[in-house]
Amino acid sequence: MTNYTLPALELPRPVPANEAILVASGDLRLSANQVCWAAQQDMEQKLIQAFTAEGITIRRGHPYDPDEQHGFISSQRMGMDVFKNIHPDARLIVAEAVWQYSHHVLAGLRSHRGPILTVANWSGQWPGLVGMLNLNGSLTKAGIRYSTIWSEDFTDDFFKGAIREWLQTGTITHDTRHVRALDLARIPPAERELGEMLAQQLRHEKAILGIFDEGCMGMYNAVIDDELLNPCSIYKERLSQSALVAAMRLVKDDEAQKCRDWLDARGVTFVTGANPETELTDAQILEQLKMYVAAVRIADSFGCAAVGIQYQQGLKDMTPASDLAEGLLNNQERPPVYHAETGAELFAGQALPHFNEVDEGAAVDALVTNRVWSAMGFDPSTTLHDVRWGEHFTGGDVDDFVWVFLISGAAPASHFINGYAGATSERQPPMYFRLGGGTLKGVSKPGEIVWSRVYVMDGALHADLGRATVVELPSEETQRRWDATTPQWPIMHAVLHGVSRDQMMARHKANHLNVVYAPSSDDADQALAAKAALLAAVGIQVHLCGTVKL
Repeated sequence: MTNYTLPALELPRPVPANEAILVASGDLRLSANQVCWAAQQDMEQKLIQAFTAEGITIRRGHPYDPDEQHGFISSQRMGMDVFKNIHPDARLIVAEAVWQYSHHVLAGLRSHRGPILTVANWSGQWPGLVGMLNLNGSLTKAGIRYSTIWSEDFTDDFFKGAIREWLQTGTITHDTRHVRALDLARIPPAERELGEMLAQQLRHEKAILGIFDEGCMGMYNAVIDDELLNPCSIYKERLSQSALVAAMRLVKDDEAQKCRDWLDARGVTFVTGANPETELTDAQILEQLKMYVAAVRIADSFGCAAVGIQYQQGLKDMTPASDLAEGLLNNQERPPVYHAETGAELFAGQALPHFNEVDEGAAVDALVTNRVWSAMGFDPSTTLHDVRWGEHFTGGDVDDFVWVFLISGAAPASHFINGYAGATSERQPPMYFRLGGGTLKGVSKPGEIVWSRVYVMDGALHADLGRATVVELPSEETQRRWDATTPQWPIMHAVLHGVSRDQMMARHKANHLNVVYAPSSDDADQALAAKAALLAAVGIQVHLCGTVKL
């Protein structure tokens, strides 16, 4: 008889009924985890107090690391090791005051049997709300049951009532009456015909998304499998970010300088300095513009209808930030790029949609938007934003909850007050962006927009569509909101139509949402209807959110 060495298996102890386990997924970048730890610690103390009042003791599932000086789960392997010591039937709280990498905890959450609660602090500082929404979208895609809640100070009745429901039933029920399935019969004939004809054209011609490496920052929800994407007649060209760097090396210095001259002539303000460690430099800007030229040339070479650069893993250690390039790509009016051999202008007079952080849900959305808005004669320049934060504002003509939509890159100048002349480029924060590079920063102009999100749920593609109005706030209020979030990034002040703060948080299945302007309220309604018809015609399940006039 063969003698085998059996592995030692130490199973975690059951958790008492009056106890819950808390875990905190963090960043992959040590600097971010260290800087943001104080905010996480403060939130956890408030959570402990709130649950203690309900007779529940919170025990951390992993300790503070004195060497790394934070208490986050900072890698997928670490997350697996943490969950080895958590009983699968325990009440589990995933607490997020920061941006987090969902794949750090997904492996453990997939096998967890007990009730799961995701919690975030209502703060724009270190985007815990954004991190929680990404985790929620990832859990939704994975088919993992969870409940979710958020609070400013964890003492309000809304929060206390929610955690009591979770402790008693294992779930939290939110108000999502603002969501309804699309009724195709309600779409006006002209918009339905346009959407269906565009869908027929897409099915006939097909389209390619240029993917410069997938899975940015652990965003499992942002990867759409081919089996779901291809039936929509959309395919991936899987490109390597190393190929982008190689193509950048082929862009001549004078080509990048001409792009810089073009931007200077249109009034972009570059906030530069001499110290590349902390300031934006001219050399960083030229490197970013080489990335812009290289991305356009690669997109042309492979016949891509849209491209997505991951950047924040891998590329961040090789080049300055991709954000300036992203914003230029998404704008119809942009520095011309020419074929390296023939000299022909590439994508002349067109936006080349870029989906920030390779968010493929945003990619499908941007591609569809580009086709519908172009067919209707509207400016198709679109972007995604983080659903970052928001507060009620009263002043002037505004008396409503105003969201802060914010993103590091991809926002086009046509969205800004005064366009390029209203744009600045400021160095990305060194905490996240060691090699620097500038953003394309501006304040989004007042107007009517369509917002949307394409995501995976129940093994199928879904899309939520809604309407919003971008409002102009006093400059001091805009600056206050910038200071409370990330002042280097472009900002949009948005009032959603018929969707409250808590309804949005309860329903939204991603850290990102897409936005696009229309010339008027009626135009926005008509464009939304045509977009809904196109999405439905390619097999995506469409949901209308809030007040939508078809």
